[in-house]
Amino acid sequence: MRPDPPRPPGLVHGMTGGLVPATWALLDDVEVRRLLAAYRRTLGPAVAEARVVWHSPRPMSAAGLVEVGTATVFVKRHHPAVRSTASLVTEHALVAHVRQRGVAVPEVVVADDGPTVIEMAGPRYEVHRRAEGVDLYAEVPSWRPYATTAHAASAGAALARFHVAATGFALPPRPPGPLMPSVVLVGARDPQAALARLLSRRPALATALARLGVRDGLPRDCLCALVRASRALRALPRRWGHGDWHPSNLTWSDEGPSASVAGIFDLGLANRTVQIHDVAVALERSCVDWLAPDGATSADVTALDAFLDGYASVRPPAAAEWRALAEVLPACHVEYALSEVEYFSAVAGSEADAALAVSDYLVGHCRFFERGDGATLLTHLRRRVR
Repeated sequence: MRPDPPRPPGLVHGMTGGLVPATWALLDDVEVRRLLAAYRRTLGPAVAEARVVWHSPRPMSAAGLVEVGTATVFVKRHHPAVRSTASLVTEHALVAHVRQRGVAVPEVVVADDGPTVIEMAGPRYEVHRRAEGVDLYAEVPSWRPYATTAHAASAGAALARFHVAATGFALPPRPPGPLMPSVVLVGARDPQAALARLLSRRPALATALARLGVRDGLPRDCLCALVRASRALRALPRRWGHGDWHPSNLTWSDEGPSASVAGIFDLGLANRTVQIHDVAVALERSCVDWLAPDGATSADVTALDAFLDGYASVRPPAAAEWRALAEVLPACHVEYALSEVEYFSAVAGSEADAALAVSDYLVGHCRFFERGDGATLLTHLRRRVR
């Protein structure tokens, strides 16, 4: 990872791709030294002089690289309303599971008395070893496209290896909540009824949606997309996926155009899902340029083909999975967008970002696939299957 990014202190990536003031206070040296005192036997006496050398630009938590003597670790702080200790422990168990099966995911550092999560004055903290490889996209906003088709192909193969390694991880899904994706709606026989049940358990989300004009159920665009996806996914097995696969959650062998994936990190959105749904999320987040500077959202069919060819070279999807992909893609972001609405409204306190999550992310992503580049992309996917 790059220790000296060309980014002013205190600024992080915003919802529209530019830099904005951070929602959460940045990690500081005093804070990380207090935290790492719980890791003294593991990390050594240098924890007393630990210092933050890089702040992550990702906006929904506070995280960064911390130098501890000759070692460097990655520290992440979570608001307790966003991640519970139990949720993080499940994530850490998945990290251990895929690491044991050869996936290059950074090791979670265990505190001296045994836990992998430390609660300190409310927030939850986790500490990871530094990821292997070059953090080539460290300062690139999440969901920007791959720089080259070779990167896309390698990322597809790496996701397939992750899926193979995750098979057999048997813990139940993490419950829906702020910034936690799921397949509760997209896999339901009646998505509208499933939404009603979901909102009864998440009053903060229900209140936010009502305030933003989504009172009586999902907009028609989203509901139609969910119904089509549900029919395609219903019979497919549930397995764990990464949940947030895009180039800035990967490290690379070098900085060249033909670099291959060296490591995988940030399993913060990992959950029990359907693996082809996880593929759809990966395509949606990297083969559509949602943050294009001119606002002209476009799709990259060449990168999509490269990604899918790379994936199929490791784990060829079954025929039913291939057929499902085009039906799932328009709806794969719906549940995460809802979780963003809840996060921005009930946790971060930004009604402007909550409104943007409804208009541009919840509804806008579904509408994109109904016409223009989005419809062309779906036609291309269906032709691949045939």
